[in-house]
Amino acid sequence: MRKTSLVFASLFLLVFVNLAFAQADEKEAVKVPLENYIKAQATGDGEIMKKALHTEGNLIWIREGKYSTRSFTEFIAGFNGKQAADEDKRKRSIESIDIAGNAASAKIVLDYPAVRFVDYMSLLKINGEWKIVSKVFYAEPKTPPAAAKTQ
Repeated sequence: MRKTSLVFASLFLLVFVNLAFAQADEKEAVKVPLENYIKAQATGDGEIMKKALHTEGNLIWIREGKYSTRSFTEFIAGFNGKQAADEDKRKRSIESIDIAGNAASAKIVLDYPAVRFVDYMSLLKINGEWKIVSKVFYAEPKTPPAAAKTQ
């Protein structure tokens, strides 16, 4: 009886360890497009951004109280291959990753001198490769808007 319990405990531990390693490997795979996204933001390189984003994806945000969207194709077209003049003052980080099967979500923070962006990425594993399929974001200005002039 004791030997049987030891065998079952060993098998359980082996399965648990294998699952933990598989999840760690998958998390590293999900990081690839997220890191490409961050690198493209830092360098202005649209070719790197193409590695991160699915061709049919979209950006979604609220602008002046209204729902706004832009295709990833349009977004990538805005990359000119040049770093921002204040690049040395910009910080970017992957804050969280959550994975369930072939779907994942991630939170990325882009902390720039004048604005802080919070990006929520949806990712799918397509043909064995993780791609960002949508980006919902919030832009928080760091300086309050100029006060309205009074007469």
